[in-house]
Amino acid sequence: MGKTVVEREHLRAWWAHKQGLLEPLGASAPAAELARAGWARSVGGVGPYLTLFARGGHSREAVDAALASREIHELPSARACTYVVPASDYALALTVAAAADKGAEMKVARKLGVTEKEADALCAAVLQALKNGPADPDAIREAVGSRARSLGPEGQKKGISSTLPLALGRLQLTGDIRRVPTNGRLDQQRYRYTLWEPNPLKGSKLSADEAHAALARLYFQWIGPASLAEFQWFSGLGATAAKEALSRLALIPVEEGSDRLILPQDLDAFHAFQAPKNPVYRLTSGLDSLVLLRRDHRSLAAASDLDSLPLLTKEGTAGGALADLPCHAIFDRGQLVGLWEYDQPSESIAWISFIQRNSDLDSAVRITEEYVRVQLGDARSFSLDSPKSRQPRIEALRRAAG
Repeated sequence: MGKTVVEREHLRAWWAHKQGLLEPLGASAPAAELARAGWARSVGGVGPYLTLFARGGHSREAVDAALASREIHELPSARACTYVVPASDYALALTVAAAADKGAEMKVARKLGVTEKEADALCAAVLQALKNGPADPDAIREAVGSRARSLGPEGQKKGISSTLPLALGRLQLTGDIRRVPTNGRLDQQRYRYTLWEPNPLKGSKLSADEAHAALARLYFQWIGPASLAEFQWFSGLGATAAKEALSRLALIPVEEGSDRLILPQDLDAFHAFQAPKNPVYRLTSGLDSLVLLRRDHRSLAAASDLDSLPLLTKEGTAGGALADLPCHAIFDRGQLVGLWEYDQPSESIAWISFIQRNSDLDSAVRITEEYVRVQLGDARSFSLDSPKSRQPRIEALRRAAG
């Protein structure tokens, strides 16, 4: 294939296909959707819900039920960031998270006078406290007593206000405890902690290098073809470690001279793939894995459409220079064709379309609007997002839509 507009359309549609965004809704369970599309970034917003609604039409209740039954879980994962992960990947996620973390908080804590002996004693006390059942941080703090202590103003400056978060983070990375949302939902950040039995790392013999190679294989299954640089960003690995992980996969260029690599078993299917002739509109989070895995919304949009993005940012940054989308997204066969936000006071979606509006697109917006209104109540992008803080973006969308 030559480097043409057709190739870009083919790539976009293939990525959407690999991501499960072209399939009929409701074909797979939430865990299976995540295994196919990739781990869903969780930052206290509705991203995981929108990920599973856009691919499987899953209700919030179905996702919450999968969470409660531990078919899926929010874990420290790639780059030690939190993602919602299927049960099949728990051990892998925790292994790559521990390798990425490298005891970073403990290194800071040592400078504040915290010793390994003190941290170990606090971890043991937390485990003992949780034998009585799940507990929130305040209850754990009361149970462990003087074993947890404040690190004062200096600790606050360094982002570690006390030794308790240090212990809770360490015990999550080792799979000894897990945190569960207090109301069973993924779009908030109030948690209780509970013992994780059995520990998902029990019996796992994955070394860090083996885990990185396994993560690379999953990554290229989720979103290949992709570049080394794109995998390196997602994984958080250094250049040498990223190259080593990819060397175990025998990846090949998708075409001569391309830096986009693909698994050998996918190459023929990629070239033979034909995109649906009719539009397939899906509304997703701005942090959807279609966008975030490669962190390159530019390749998913027409260059002229990127000019609309500065209208939605305070700084007016050029659309092609933005690291991430400023709003939630609307896709058609992998191409970014619109942006949206939920206006909670009016219980409606404010949106713009980069293409001619039509009845199918209007219907897709209405379906997601009803889902958010009835099942989620709001569609914040991240924990600090709010109806008030997003109002300027909503007004900009409505002005742009005319």
